[in-house]
Amino acid sequence: MTRPSKLTLASTEACGVEHLDPNATEARRDRLMPAHAAEALAEIFRVLGDPTRVRIIEVLSAGELCVCDLASLVAISESAVSHQLRLLRNMRLVRARRAGRQVYYTLDDQHILSLFQQGLRHVTEERG
Repeated sequence: MTRPSKLTLASTEACGVEHLDPNATEARRDRLMPAHAAEALAEIFRVLGDPTRVRIIEVLSAGELCVCDLASLVAISESAVSHQLRLLRNMRLVRARRAGRQVYYTLDDQHILSLFQQGLRHVTEERG
């Protein structure tokens, strides 16, 4: 599900502005994440950019559920939930556990829960 890279390298020439620390820009460049990591992170945010998937993440933040319970809570069809779960699984945001004929879904790890909680705090905080 990865897309072709849209990242392009800009010129490494100095901008001509006098900096207080001429080595600061180069030091920051050395610490930049690799292009493949930036693309993977952007893809996660793209997948999380859908309100239905955000609601699925929210419901799963309280614990594992089967597709029929997810569909009921998120108020969409089981087929639509399954489609969204497939995308979330491909991005390793959720994982599945089979118990007989039933499949239960949960958040893949604590990082996903933290990412969700941080984003939620950001959008609900009071601006002063």
